[in-house]
Amino acid sequence: MLRIIDARTGQPVDAAPARRGLTRVEAHTEGFDVTALRVLLVADLLVRALEIGGTPVWALLDEERQQAELRAGAAALGIRPFEEGRDAVSGLGETQVLHVVREGGAEPDGVRVAVAAVEASAPPEDTDPAVLRLALLGTRRGVPVALDTGTLDAAHATLARWRGAVAHWATSPSRPVPDEVRAALRTAWEDDLDVPGVLGVLRRVESAPEVPDGARFETFAHADRLLGLDLTRDLGNPR
Repeated sequence: MLRIIDARTGQPVDAAPARRGLTRVEAHTEGFDVTALRVLLVADLLVRALEIGGTPVWALLDEERQQAELRAGAAALGIRPFEEGRDAVSGLGETQVLHVVREGGAEPDGVRVAVAAVEASAPPEDTDPAVLRLALLGTRRGVPVALDTGTLDAAHATLARWRGAVAHWATSPSRPVPDEVRAALRTAWEDDLDVPGVLGVLRRVESAPEVPDGARFETFAHADRLLGLDLTRDLGNPR
């Protein structure tokens, strides 16, 4: 069960308190900048994690300004579209509402998922959006991120290595995700959406000699349902 820290109380709450009950995820971006994109990315991760667990989700964007820029930036980062939420009303039977907000920003009623700032006023030019996504995923959402050259270069190297490795592993006979690895991935993302923990599991699997290549492939493909990094993009072109 995914549990998330409510910024109002500092206490964990169930993201989906009722089995199969609808959860509404509402993103409050407050304009357009890289922090706004990080807010949308965290909301996207929440939606993905809930859907993997079988919870129906209603995803909304509560923003009036710079919607075209926000939606274009979100699409480039692989964030699925959010419905217009400013005038949305409840009534679909949702059992939980999760508001994803900037740290120190909007204070809507309901559970608040706070996202720390990104130290960049605009998305770096000429940066592969998937690299930017991975750079943002590498730090827990409550910790500020500095999108400096070192951070982006490290993300670029990791993404290129993983995509090449996944394409190579795909040429081996398929093997199931090891039970202990599947449990470690789920434990990480259900613990307040600890995506850096998920990335850490993948790094261990990448180099673990006891894990067959076919199982490495299935592990990375499984985790990518949450990460959204298109890790299987280079299938058919192993390096």
